[in-house]
Amino acid sequence: MSLTLASALAEMPLVAILRGVKPDEVEAIAEAIVAAGIRILEVPLNSPDPLRSIGLLARGLAGRALVGAGTVLTVDDVAGVAEAGGTVIVSPNTNVEVIRASKARGLLSLPGFFTPTEAFAALEAGADALKLFPAEMASPAAVKAMRAVLPRSTKVLVVGGVSPQTIPPYLAVGVDGFGVGSDLYAAGRSATEVGERAAALTAAIRALNGERTA
Repeated sequence: MSLTLASALAEMPLVAILRGVKPDEVEAIAEAIVAAGIRILEVPLNSPDPLRSIGLLARGLAGRALVGAGTVLTVDDVAGVAEAGGTVIVSPNTNVEVIRASKARGLLSLPGFFTPTEAFAALEAGADALKLFPAEMASPAAVKAMRAVLPRSTKVLVVGGVSPQTIPPYLAVGVDGFGVGSDLYAAGRSATEVGERAAALTAAIRALNGERTA
């Protein structure tokens, strides 16, 4: 069965954000992350030589993880990611042209939003999921209120300040996933350390899911 956004999030509701990663280290770091159970990885375009890193991961993790780019701001960026082999387009903002360009190329679109107006504009343009950013400025109560008006099928991820301590209250209000950046990877961290951090995060998620189904 091919990996989809829904199946990847169902397996582990985390997106690994590798901001600052370099091509000569990205494969080892990504393997450590995937070994811990995370199935979605993004390389922000303000990282060193990001398209090369995306290309390496797209080839090396084919069938095992969804790979794409973060901080995608323009239609030209979308084209570059597609040509590198990336299949996921993540943005910090709601840009309907970027969303439409992503869908026209058959890519997954995960735009950032902060208000219901932005959320509905993104969905109308074809977004596959919505990324609430920055989550530090939106409480779980705010997410619950927005969830009440969004279509039930809408997948909502939160990004910003995500850690084992901040995840539980968002899960409780129906968030579908989390983008994890500095709590997982920061420039200079070894693959071993990143793998340990990934394992701790996935263990926390599994423990929480076990409590919710018990």
